[in-house]
Amino acid sequence: MDKDGWRKFLDLMVEMEDPKELDELTRLLFTPEERDAISKRIRIIEELMKEKKTQREMAADYNLSIAKITRGSNALKDVSLKMKRFLKKKLK
Repeated sequence: MDKDGWRKFLDLMVEMEDPKELDELTRLLFTPEERDAISKRIRIIEELMKEKKTQREMAADYNLSIAKITRGSNALKDVSLKMKRFLKKKLK
């Protein structure tokens, strides 16, 4: 991965204060398919953080594969407790 490019991307995201400008920037940088994949990943993380549905229920509710949900679950295992608290607070 191009770490310098990723850092520039993160810097751009942090600088965007206006949600409309942020939306415009993400439409420039991501294809509709990429935005859809990110949207689904957020849903997966949100549901995993709630701990109320099984992976099968999530797959059925959001028309996702179990594999995508498992990848989200595995990624969530690698984040810090601080990040999990942040996500739990923001993804209520």
